Amino acid sequence: MKEGFMRLWRGTSASLALAVPTVGIYMPCYDILRNKMEGFTTQNAPNLTPYVPLVAGSAARSLACISCYPVELARTRMQAFRATQSGKPPGVWKTLLGVIHPVKGTSIFQSLHRYRFWWTGLGAQLSRDVPFSAICWSTLEPIRKNIVGLAGDGASAVTVLGANFSAGFVAGTLASAVTCPLDVAKTRRQIEKDPERALKMTTRTTLLEIWRDGGLRGLFTGVGPRVGRAGPSVGIVVSFYEVVKYVLQLRHPTSS
Repeated sequence: MKEGFMRLWRGTSASLALAVPTVGIYMPCYDILRNKMEGFTTQNAPNLTPYVPLVAGSAARSLACISCYPVELARTRMQAFRATQSGKPPGVWKTLLGVIHPVKGTSIFQSLHRYRFWWTGLGAQLSRDVPFSAICWSTLEPIRKNIVGLAGDGASAVTVLGANFSAGFVAGTLASAVTCPLDVAKTRRQIEKDPERALKMTTRTTLLEIWRDGGLRGLFTGVGPRVGRAGPSVGIVVSFYEVVKYVLQLRHPTSS
């Protein structure tokens, strides 16, 4: 209560700084990989085509996670840690500096080496986001193809919007519920204050620790808010991206 109403929005700046580059990398990479892989499998191994969204989504998410992870780390810490005594929580850059500040280097190499702490918990992030993307796209693609197929050749921007939002909502809800334990493990690793211990933590040992402390309930801590956020988020991002693509294709048609 001391921190007031604005605590509910802690980490918003980091979330915005993270969302734009992540989506900017993730969605176009997924599109490119899916199209290339579908073209290859359709001609050479048609039985593998249904698995293309799973592989393309996993690869694209891995690239986006690795590229933008330091901001994700800052966002998680800003949301988890209490405000400073002055009442003003640190920003993204100050939070990241705080991650490497306790680690002193006696040489240039050691000083540069300490920046690896900005990727603390990356393994946990990948172990959550890669399965999330695999489940999400494997569920999303068939749903939206079926919905768009019902509209036939007369699909409009509204149809594209509705199909993608509905498919994204269902896929995001399912994927977020299944991967909730991995999200709990990721968060626990990211908020670990001891840098040396943080580097030694693994997703497996963290999950076992959570299980010992809280059992099944501990593994699914926060599943309600996570599902409530992920479903609409995936629906909004995918539908907006696809509608923009649809409009651009109408204005600048390419010859097949």
